[in-house]
Amino acid sequence: MTLACLLFNPRTLGALAALWALCCPAVGGAAEVQVAVAANFAGPMQKIAKAFEEDSGHRVRTALGSTGKLATQIKSGAPFEVFLSADSQTAASLEAEGLAVAGSRFSYATGRLALWSRQAGLVDAQGAVLRTGHFSYLAMANPRLAPYGEAALEVLKAMGLWPALQSRVVNADSVGQSYQFVASGNAELGFVALSQILADTENNKSAYWLVPSHLHAPLRQDAVLLQTGKDKPAALALMRFLKSPAAQAIIQAYGYSVDK
Repeated sequence: MTLACLLFNPRTLGALAALWALCCPAVGGAAEVQVAVAANFAGPMQKIAKAFEEDSGHRVRTALGSTGKLATQIKSGAPFEVFLSADSQTAASLEAEGLAVAGSRFSYATGRLALWSRQAGLVDAQGAVLRTGHFSYLAMANPRLAPYGEAALEVLKAMGLWPALQSRVVNADSVGQSYQFVASGNAELGFVALSQILADTENNKSAYWLVPSHLHAPLRQDAVLLQTGKDKPAALALMRFLKSPAAQAIIQAYGYSVDK
């Protein structure tokens, strides 16, 4: 067989392409990083991923969900390499169990809880609607799965309203689903992350009560490098990028505070 036949034979070209992909790294060492992301951080993570990809050449693949469910998936062998939790306890637990790289954990954001409605005028600046009871359903993330749901429960208990409102609560799998319940009109009110309200370009942004921080434990959110990512350049690069001024500016634009 001539060289020309070899070069233009489809089967030969396919084999050569496969061999090249195996033997030769992508230009600039570009790779992909798998990231498990707490649902409240979906908006900023989308922009951070874009900025990171432009800066590094690496690609980001994200999976969104409640912190509890993502942690369960990690323990079951899900191939995530970086975990952005909605609290500090879950990330610390994974580190203690040897599923995350010791010493890699840091706080990437501190979130704010808000009570939100699509209906203009329903939510006032003091959250008095919770006491007046002029609503049928209140959405919140499941406290057993999501730190923002746990914070919402703390708020209702601190206000002495949990016994009266418990029957009206619609539990969501995550704070992302809690937001959707309100956005779709299935619940008039919902405890959500401030970042979700700021990210929404379609629904009413003004009808919310920013819950005072003293009514619940701080929503300190930790990032951790998982064992599956300890030798992965893209995962290591993303962990560094999260601490960069560029990433922190995005995070703050969504209502989070960051450690300086």
